[in-house]
Amino acid sequence: MGLMPLPTFKNSPPGVCLILWSRASKHKTPSDFGGCGEEISMALALVGGAALGAAFQGLLTAVIKVSKKFAGFHSILKKLEATLERIKPYIQEMERLNDELDRPRKEMEKFIQILQDGEKLIQDCSSCYYHQRIGYANKIKALDASLLRLFQVDVHAQVSRDVKEILAILKSNGCNWNYRGVSDEHENLGSCNAPGPPEFMVGLDVPLKELKRWLCEDGESRIVIKALGGCGKTTLAKELCHDNQVREYFKHILYATVSRSPNLIAIITKLFWDEDERVPKFQNEEDAANQMELKLKKKEESGDVLLVLDDVWRGSESLLAKFKFRTSKSKVVVTSRNDFPEFGSTYDLKSLNDDDAMALFRHSAIPQNGSCYFTPSNDLVKKIVGHCKGLPLALEVVGRSLHGRPVEIWRSRLKKLSEGQSVVDSEADLRKCLQSSIDALNDEDVMLKECFMDLGSFPEDQKIPATALIDMWAELYNLDKDGIDAIANLHELSSRSLLNLAVTRNDASEIDGWYSDAIVMQHDDLRDLAIYQSKQELIKERKRLFVDFSKLPEWWTEEEQPQSSARLVSISTGEMFSSSQGDLQIPETEVRWCNMQIPDPEVLILNFNQTQKKYKLPEFIKQMDKLKVLIVTNYGIAVELTNFSVLGSLSNLKRIRLEKVSIPTLCNTSMGLKNLEKISLVMCYKIGQAFASSTIQITEMLANLREINIDYCNDLVELPEGFCDLVRLNKLSISNCPKLSALPEGIGKLANLEVLRLRACARVSKLPDSIGSLHKLSFLDITGCVRLSEMPNRIGGLRDLREFHMRRCPGLCELPSSVKDLVDLESVICDESTVLLWESFKHFLPNLTLSVREESINWHLL
Repeated sequence: MGLMPLPTFKNSPPGVCLILWSRASKHKTPSDFGGCGEEISMALALVGGAALGAAFQGLLTAVIKVSKKFAGFHSILKKLEATLERIKPYIQEMERLNDELDRPRKEMEKFIQILQDGEKLIQDCSSCYYHQRIGYANKIKALDASLLRLFQVDVHAQVSRDVKEILAILKSNGCNWNYRGVSDEHENLGSCNAPGPPEFMVGLDVPLKELKRWLCEDGESRIVIKALGGCGKTTLAKELCHDNQVREYFKHILYATVSRSPNLIAIITKLFWDEDERVPKFQNEEDAANQMELKLKKKEESGDVLLVLDDVWRGSESLLAKFKFRTSKSKVVVTSRNDFPEFGSTYDLKSLNDDDAMALFRHSAIPQNGSCYFTPSNDLVKKIVGHCKGLPLALEVVGRSLHGRPVEIWRSRLKKLSEGQSVVDSEADLRKCLQSSIDALNDEDVMLKECFMDLGSFPEDQKIPATALIDMWAELYNLDKDGIDAIANLHELSSRSLLNLAVTRNDASEIDGWYSDAIVMQHDDLRDLAIYQSKQELIKERKRLFVDFSKLPEWWTEEEQPQSSARLVSISTGEMFSSSQGDLQIPETEVRWCNMQIPDPEVLILNFNQTQKKYKLPEFIKQMDKLKVLIVTNYGIAVELTNFSVLGSLSNLKRIRLEKVSIPTLCNTSMGLKNLEKISLVMCYKIGQAFASSTIQITEMLANLREINIDYCNDLVELPEGFCDLVRLNKLSISNCPKLSALPEGIGKLANLEVLRLRACARVSKLPDSIGSLHKLSFLDITGCVRLSEMPNRIGGLRDLREFHMRRCPGLCELPSSVKDLVDLESVICDESTVLLWESFKHFLPNLTLSVREESINWHLL
C-alpha cells in the first residue's frame, strides 16, 4: 500500500504559495511565502506539540536492536523498519509543527500510544519462548499494517484539521485560497485510494478470480457485488483494488464509499480532483457530472480507469446513472445489499464454506501467541462455527467474544446456542448490521417489512414454498389471490439480499399464476432477526407469535397462559412433544398440545419435525373463529394427521395447505368446510381414501372450493368422481403424480374451470372427451405426460383457450382436426417433437405463436 502524498496547498494570488508539509521536509521561512508571511507565522502559533519524535525514535531503535540480535525475527523486523523509514518524514513534520505551535493535541496522544505500545511489543518478543514466536510474529505484522493504514488515513485527517485553522487566519487576513480538503462543502473526503484489505482473509479467492475475469476478459463494464450485510462485499472490493493483476490492467483505480445518504458532488470531487487541485464551484449535480466526464476522459488518455463505489443503498439509482459511462476504458464496480439490474451485472457473493468458516473463526477466536487458557478441540470449534451459518461477520464477532477466554466460557456459549439462543440474540454488532437492511425499508415499503417478518414462521435451514407465502399474504394483506403481488414482494426482498428466490423449473405463465416450482430460502441469521424483533414486544401486543417446542417458552406450561392477539401464529414441534392433551394413556407415537388461548389468528402454521407416526390437530383450533389460512408441513418422515373435525366450525377458513402427511380422515367432519376456497396437497398420502370416506357429499362439504393443487402425491391413482361436481372450481392442478392414470369422465361438468394442469403424470394415456365442454378454459398444460398418445376429438370446443403447454409428450403423433377451431389460441409451448404437429393448422390460427423451449430444471433444489 502506498502512502498518501503529503498535502500541498496553493492560494490564488501570484507569488503566494503555502506548502505546509513536503516529503523532503524542507522548512521554508515566512519570507518564502510572499505577502502572507506574517499571517503564516501567526497561524503556526496556534497548533500544539507533543513528544511524538521520542516515541517514534524509541520504536525504531528497538526494531533495529532486536533485528540484529534475534535471527528468528530478522526478516519481519526489517520490513517493519522499512515502514518506519517511510513514515519518518511525516513524524518529523508533525513534530516540527507541534514544537513551533506549542499547543497539546489529543490527536497526537493516539499516535504516541501506538508507537509506545509497539516499542514494548518489540522488547517483549526479544525474551519470548520458542512456542510464542509465531504469535509475536503475527503481532508484528499487525503493527506494520496498522502503521501503514494509520498514516494513510488518520494522519491526513489530522493535518486537514490543523491546516484548516491556519488557512482560516490566512483568509481573514486577505489571502485567497481554495482547497477541497478543508472547504465546508467537502470536508473530510479523504483519499480516493482504496483502503487496504484486512490482513487475514478467507473464501475470496474464487470470487476475486471471477470478478477479474468479468472485468478483464469478459468485458463487463459495470458490476454490482451483491450480498447480505456482513458477507464481505467491501473486503472483496478492497482486495480487488489491491490485486496486482488488476493494478496492471487499470492505470487509475478510484474508490469512494457512498452510504445511505450520499452527496454526489462530494463523491465526484473525491474521485476526480487531486488533493492540491483547485475545485470548481459546481452549479448543481448535473454540472458536477458533466465536469466528471471531462476529467474521466483526461485520465483515460493515460490508461484504463476502475471506479469502485462501496456501500450503495436502494434509492441511489439516480446517482448510479451518473456513472454509466459511454466508454470502454472506464469500468465501475458497486457493492450493495441490493441489486441494480438497470445499472449492471449482478455478482452474488455467497457465504463461506465450512473450511473457510473454520479458518476465519479460529483466527478471530484463538490467540496466535499461545496466551489462551486452553486450546479448544476441533469438535468444539466446529459446533460453534455451525451456528454462524458461514456469515463472516457472525464468525468474527462470535470469535472475538471468545478470544482468549477459558474453556467454561466456550462450553457455556455452545450450550446456549444448542438450546436455541441464536447468534443474533447475543451479538449486538451483528444484529445492528443486519437490522440496517430492515431499517432501509422506508415508509413506502411497510408491506415488504411485514412480509420479511413473516418469514420467521418457518423452520431454519428449510426451503419455504412460495405458494405457502402466497396463501398467507393473500389473506393477511389482501394481496391478489393469484400470487402476482406476493411474488413481486419476494423479488423485491430478494433484490435487497433479505432472501433468495429460486425456481426448480423456469416455466412461468402470465395466465396461469402457478408458482409451485418457486422456492424461498433465507439465511438463518435473518430469520433469527425477525424472531428477535418479534420477541421485543409483549405477547399480547405481538402481530406474530412464534412458538418452537425445541426451546419451549416458559409461559407455555403456565396454568394461566397470556392471551395473544397475534394475526399469525407459527408452532414448530420438538422431539419431546405429544399432540394429545391430558390423557395419561397417550401412545408415545402421538404429539402433545396444551390449551392455548389464541382467539384471533388469521393464519396458523404448524411445522412438524420428528419421528412420530401420528399428529392430532390441536383442540384449541376450534376457538380460532377468524382463522383463514391453515398451513401444516411435516419435515420428518411421513405421518398421519388426524382430528380434522376441529376445522368443522371455522366459517372463515379459506385456504388449507398440507405437506408430507397422510390424510385418510381429511373429510371426516360433519359440518364441512363450506367457505374453503383453496386446498393444496403436497406429497400427501391416501387422498382417494380421504374423499371416499367422507360422511357427506364432496359438493356439500366443499361447496365454494375454487382451486385444487395436488403435487407429488405418489399413491394417487384416480380422482374421486365427486370432484366433477365442484361447479365453482376455477383451477385444477395435478402434477408429479406417477400413478394417476386418467381424469374422471365427468370433468366436462366443471363449467367454470379456467386452468387445467396435468403435468408429469406419466401413466395418463388419454384425456376424457368431455374436456371439450370446458368452454371457459384458458390454460391447459399436459407437459411430461409421456404416455399420452392422442388428444380428444372435441378439443376444438375450448374456444377460450389462449395458452397450451405440451412439452415432453413424445407419444403424440397427430392432432385432431378440431384444433383449427381454437381461434383464440395465442401461445403453444412445445418442443421439437411436437412443434411440427401444429404446422398444418397455423393458417387457421392467425394469433398463434409457437415457442420451442428447452426445459431448465434445477435438480439441486428438487
